Amino acid sequence: MNIQSGTYYWPTTMTDPPTYSPLNEDLNCDVLIVGGGSSGAQCAYYLSDTRLDVVLIEKNTIGSGSTSSNTAFIQYSGEKLFTDLVHTFGEEYIRNHLELCRGAINDMEEASTTVEIDFEFARKDSLYYASYPEDVAKLKKEMDFLTKQQFEMTFFTSSDIESKYGFKKAGALYSLNDAVINPFKFTHSLLDYSVKKGVKAFEKTEMNGYTYDKTRDKVVIRTKTGNIIHAKKVIFCAGYEGMDIKKEKQASFVSTYTVTTKPVSDLSQWYNRTLIWETARPYVFMRTTEDNRIIIGGLDETTIYPEVRDSKLMNKKDKLLQEFNKLFPDIKVEADYSVAAYYGGTVDGLPIIGKYEDIPNSYFLFGYGDNGTVYSQILSKLIVEEIVQGESKQLPLYLQNRPSKSG
Repeated sequence: MNIQSGTYYWPTTMTDPPTYSPLNEDLNCDVLIVGGGSSGAQCAYYLSDTRLDVVLIEKNTIGSGSTSSNTAFIQYSGEKLFTDLVHTFGEEYIRNHLELCRGAINDMEEASTTVEIDFEFARKDSLYYASYPEDVAKLKKEMDFLTKQQFEMTFFTSSDIESKYGFKKAGALYSLNDAVINPFKFTHSLLDYSVKKGVKAFEKTEMNGYTYDKTRDKVVIRTKTGNIIHAKKVIFCAGYEGMDIKKEKQASFVSTYTVTTKPVSDLSQWYNRTLIWETARPYVFMRTTEDNRIIIGGLDETTIYPEVRDSKLMNKKDKLLQEFNKLFPDIKVEADYSVAAYYGGTVDGLPIIGKYEDIPNSYFLFGYGDNGTVYSQILSKLIVEEIVQGESKQLPLYLQNRPSKSG
């Protein structure tokens, strides 16, 4: 699957990342993780505190897939309002989901104090502004629901926004306790920590098919170099390429675009350097980096054809810079990196843990959605909980056949 193209900023921030040898022998293990992006590293991180024999394989190099183009907004709010999700799943269901999102961000913050490689975790507030005056009412309704769940936020009026940011919008939610990370360093830091605790990692090791050995109750994975791995459990963390292994009907795809600017000398106009996004669909979002760059993303297109997606990149890059300057006309920005990529979501707005009868003893981690890193943190923890304890009470919230009020 051709998931992305362009030039990537995040790998340039780490001049000497850890490397791992290709697999050159047959192995037996308790858990095999297929995929060395952020979700694979998150699974390895949670499994590293168990006594299980854990192996991770990556067909390219660690963090070389969607991780390299991840904008790494660490938020609990997503593209679908929680008040809309309540209509689909019910209030208790979404309260549980919200608590898991909060816990995932807290776990990431805790990990930042535990691992050896700094992945630049920093708490940030978020400004979610009404793109149109008629969106103000639904933002206020969303705030009412979230404040009842003990999430810290306030409503900014038009004058609040103008006095703090300098641009004019009808209103906005101002949320506390979101965050940002460097996703490439995050992936390497979690895996480095895990390997030092006993997880075995192999790069340049591509899966070339799998079967289920019913007699031994194990999954048999073959690599392209001819090696065989027998695993009691397998977690497929292949990101969007997981769809090449198992099609999931709840998943949906579009194309998205991002620009990373050259460092900006003065960001004083940007109140608290908050995360910024909007209610329009498709929407534009923006954040700053530790070295004072600005990442601007969005302007999604419905096409899923790589050649069509990529042909729009130059035009989208210019439009994203223009969208930024509509808000901050006095901040001069110049593109340094730009990416066109697949973006995966789900039909109902929640990420997916796939468990399928035709692939026994296996989990598919589909952390799809605009909070993919947070979602993958949740799903990783729940999958590991079920593997280790035999049950996870919250895992069914994210199964591909999860219940809804309408279904």
